[in-house]
Amino acid sequence: MRILQVSSARAFGGGERHLADLARGLAERGHEVFAALTHDSPLRDELGALPPHNVRTLSLRNALDIGSALKLARVALDEKVDVIHAHVARDYTLASLAARRATAARLVITRHVLFPLSRLHRRALSNVARVIAVSDAVARSLRAQNLFDPEKIRVVANGVDVRRFADAREEFEKSVRESLEGGGARRPLRVGIVGELSEVKGQEDFVRAAAVVAERFGDAVEFVIAGEDATRVGEYRARVERLVSELGLAGRVRLLGRCDDAARLLASLDVLVSASRTEAFGMVMAEALACGVPVVATATEGAREIVEDGLTGSIVPIGDVGAMAAAVVSLLEDEGRRLAFGARASGSARERFSLERMIEETERVYAEALGH
Repeated sequence: MRILQVSSARAFGGGERHLADLARGLAERGHEVFAALTHDSPLRDELGALPPHNVRTLSLRNALDIGSALKLARVALDEKVDVIHAHVARDYTLASLAARRATAARLVITRHVLFPLSRLHRRALSNVARVIAVSDAVARSLRAQNLFDPEKIRVVANGVDVRRFADAREEFEKSVRESLEGGGARRPLRVGIVGELSEVKGQEDFVRAAAVVAERFGDAVEFVIAGEDATRVGEYRARVERLVSELGLAGRVRLLGRCDDAARLLASLDVLVSASRTEAFGMVMAEALACGVPVVATATEGAREIVEDGLTGSIVPIGDVGAMAAAVVSLLEDEGRRLAFGARASGSARERFSLERMIEETERVYAEALGH
């Protein structure tokens, strides 16, 4: 198949990781993959598996950027594209118009979030062949909105490079063993939260829970917060830093900023915390499981699909700092339980969240869209 992936993303998150892995995997399986990106797209460096000619630059300013829609159509026609696949809501209408003009191409969109689409999308996307939801929760949300024929909706859970994360964990554990054998000091336990800094991700709740955990463990535990500030002038990071200082955690809680090597960071954790208010999927949770790291997560829609409560981690009520801290303490206190959770986590990731499974299921969706 000849597939055009479209994304106007300006920042790199779980949806962009998904697209990059999908494009690479499809290319490795013999498909001709093209990508339409903005000039400063964070995806550009992640698509090295594609020939440079296959990565096109468009403005993709907003849903009314007709010029970009016409250029998309021209790419689809010139390259005899079979499927146009859009991943960001503002690109859906542009991809729809392109598919209408390049009549041989079928339109597929992926919905990565739970936020409702506009009622205007019913008409604008009337030519959509398939809608991919990254979780059952997203699929339920789409059906409730009644914008698409339910028969067109397919669930394809995000996948992660399970081998890469497992290898990162193995490498980390080897370095710890070698350090101890060489007379090095035992490292402190490490608890972390990974994701963009924003109120919806709950880093302030994480810090409050860290204060409770620190009372129990003292210097035997350290905390890390990884992710870029999503607010306009960095005000949320400033709030988190202020809270760290007020709770006497300076030097105990480290804000790492942007994380360029998620596998290495996650592999160094003993417990990952997801403190989100809402989460459609939660890529970092699946990545932590692939590392064999248990997860303490708030009961978001995505977390309930990824974390098996009492088996690979713990689910706690959203916003309940006490329950979050208690779940972390329980895992840190009981090494045997923590390691058992981690072993089940890595097995669960291999079975449920492999890239191969995601790519194969996406191929089937494309084939359906083409009537094969």
